[in-house]
Amino acid sequence: MTGFARVAEPGDALVVEIRSVNGRGLDLKLRLPSGLDRLEATLRPLAERALGRGNVTATISRKREERPGLVVDPVALGAMLSAIEAIRVRLPGTPPPRAEAVLALPGVLSRADAVDQADPVADQALEQSIIGLFERAVAALTLSRRAEGVRLAAILAATLDRVEDLTLQARRVAAAQPALHQARLQQALASLLGGAEPVAPERLAQEIALLAGKSDVTEELDRLDAHCAAARALLAEARGVGRRLDFLVQEFNREANTLCSKSASLPLTTLGLELKAAIEQLREQVANVE
Repeated sequence: MTGFARVAEPGDALVVEIRSVNGRGLDLKLRLPSGLDRLEATLRPLAERALGRGNVTATISRKREERPGLVVDPVALGAMLSAIEAIRVRLPGTPPPRAEAVLALPGVLSRADAVDQADPVADQALEQSIIGLFERAVAALTLSRRAEGVRLAAILAATLDRVEDLTLQARRVAAAQPALHQARLQQALASLLGGAEPVAPERLAQEIALLAGKSDVTEELDRLDAHCAAARALLAEARGVGRRLDFLVQEFNREANTLCSKSASLPLTTLGLELKAAIEQLREQVANVE
């Protein structure tokens, strides 16, 4: 789910940048130019329809023409000059006011953005430009994430190969566990009984069968093979499988934990720990899948 896209108008008058990093769900943050927050209601659904998961930050910046900090408000200036002229008519001989005195009157000088006149046509054109650029940026981000997904699929496939290989090795080692139980039990009995009468063979066979049953990992190994097949089937779907893979990895880990707990030999325990390490690598990469 990692990706980046940048789309801009000529001269960077309007720029849309979208960054995406890993995330369990979709967390979308929109940063819009001042005064255009109303566009979030339009832009958010466009991104949500295209992006299923990830922490996504979209930044839209607008380059505005530089303006003087203060400008003359022609309406206020005209009103003030009319009032001054009316006063001079009523008070003959009154000297004309100095320009700086007129400019100092309230409302004559204003901030540039305070006297901007609303232009619905220009505002609508700006909004359409932003929406169009945003759609293009989302499409570019989707392509970027798709390319990342191709690389990720190869990594996941290699990790699944490793899990399958370790499962096969564990199956071979686990086949020797009944004989191992028998040797250990016979050695322990010989040490305890000394020269006394040995335990009846049928009783010994029962104990060995009981121990072998408790340490039988065939079911866990079968499920690991089934989970690998299910993971490959999900990867073949190629879209919208991230959450299902998350759940499947939890099941992988459950079987590996049970395998380690049932192990009766150091080689099988070692393979179980290697399986857990491979499954952890799988979990880290699955976090990147949409």
